[in-house]
Amino acid sequence: MPMTKEVQIEQTLIDKLRGLKYTYRPDIRDRDALESNFREKFESLNRVKLSDREFGRLLEEIVTPDVFENSERLRHRNTFEREDGTPLHYQLVNLKDWCKNSFEVVNQLRVNTKSSHHRYDVILLINGLPLVQIELKSLQVSPRKAMQQIIDYRNDPGNGYTNSLLCFMQLFIVSNCSQTWYFANNNNAHFTFNVEERFLPIYRWAAKDNKKITHLDEFADQFLAKCTLAEMLNRYLVLVQTERKILMMRPYQIYAVKAIVDCIHENRGNGYIWHTTGSGKTLTSFKASTLLKDNPDIEKCLFVVDRKDLDKQTREEFNRFQPKCVEENTNTETLVRRLLSDDYKDKVIVTTIQKLGLALDASHRKEYRKRLEPLRDKRIVFIFDECHRSQFGENHRAIREFFPQAQLFGFTGTPIFEQNATYRRIEGHEARLATTKDIFEKQLHAYTITHAIDDGNVLRFHVDYFKPDGAPVKPGEALTKHAVVEAILDKHDAATNQRKFNALFATASIDDAIEYFHLF
Repeated sequence: MPMTKEVQIEQTLIDKLRGLKYTYRPDIRDRDALESNFREKFESLNRVKLSDREFGRLLEEIVTPDVFENSERLRHRNTFEREDGTPLHYQLVNLKDWCKNSFEVVNQLRVNTKSSHHRYDVILLINGLPLVQIELKSLQVSPRKAMQQIIDYRNDPGNGYTNSLLCFMQLFIVSNCSQTWYFANNNNAHFTFNVEERFLPIYRWAAKDNKKITHLDEFADQFLAKCTLAEMLNRYLVLVQTERKILMMRPYQIYAVKAIVDCIHENRGNGYIWHTTGSGKTLTSFKASTLLKDNPDIEKCLFVVDRKDLDKQTREEFNRFQPKCVEENTNTETLVRRLLSDDYKDKVIVTTIQKLGLALDASHRKEYRKRLEPLRDKRIVFIFDECHRSQFGENHRAIREFFPQAQLFGFTGTPIFEQNATYRRIEGHEARLATTKDIFEKQLHAYTITHAIDDGNVLRFHVDYFKPDGAPVKPGEALTKHAVVEAILDKHDAATNQRKFNALFATASIDDAIEYFHLF
């Protein structure tokens, strides 16, 4: 018998979470009980006993309406001055191993403030802190109603999200059992969406093959298992410091990062990620790079682009996510110095394929290659953006030859298969088809334009067909270039909303493009 009532869905979810080894706490139903439980967990984790006055001051310090500040505090060690003047260096959760925190579930928690009286369906506590809220609706009600309820609660003056431990909320989940969505908490500047709009900062979980997981029971199995949820909050919730904004990585981004990190951890050769244009490859590569930064087995991680403007753009994006995490390589000399540097901030480097090629050029008068000899047998990771453009030819051969222990990973929105490959000479062999697989060995994850269109992450194609007046076109016969130009000019203003939008004109060859240019 299908569950239709909200109370049934809630009880079934609690049973599921208990099966996932969460501790059910029916005794935590109000603010006092929530704070008392947090105090117990805090004192146990930090091996300290606080006086009532000290605990009261601690709450005053850590409870703020600034979601971003609370998220940073959650992920760092902090300092609190005790009554005797000595500092207490503390953490709110076990930062070294999030899986070893306590995981509890409470339901129907009521947090009353001076001006609001809200009750929350299901809340997940990690080390006593409410980090995930699950709002449920009956099967007949859209989960978007639950989103609206969360927004209404947050907009109430003096609500619990601003002046209680609920200020540490990281993630919201809404479901009517059959449809489940999730989204990150944020300050109001980044939390002002209209639930009737189509493009929202809300996500549905998916399997590795991008098949959506919408039923609450399966979602709980895949997303809410204790260590999985801990990993989501610790690794894949990105704090964009320059904007004070919290981003939840999308499922396909998470799978790609995991695939790269696992491949490196197990030293399983090279691979490529096929993620369509506009799907957020820069965030994916940033997260992969920063996770590798803390891997002691990796000497350097280089993110390689094929043009100077992309070098600047990528650096700016990386530094948007985390200020000063990468610096500019003004020339090849700077790149070589950073490659040889032991400074932690130089472990992740963004550079162009051209600078890298010069650094490995044995004939260069500055002998960069000779200076890089100490790195020859080190484990270096190369991540290439739009790898089909920058990875064929001499540069690939030079990298593989000089860094035999290197692992190469490529991101591409348009991989080259045998059907669209051209013949090229690779690593001294006879000319052969040069595909993305030839260079990077195996596909680690795919998120194609079909998946992106289905998710609403990119716009659908709008296709107009034209045929000439008069005699019908024979099979294989093309319109004349003059006819194509006239058809485009006739419809251009209407199709581009009086030239407010851009359009892309694709031709079969460079020669055709030049001819069209002159005709226009």
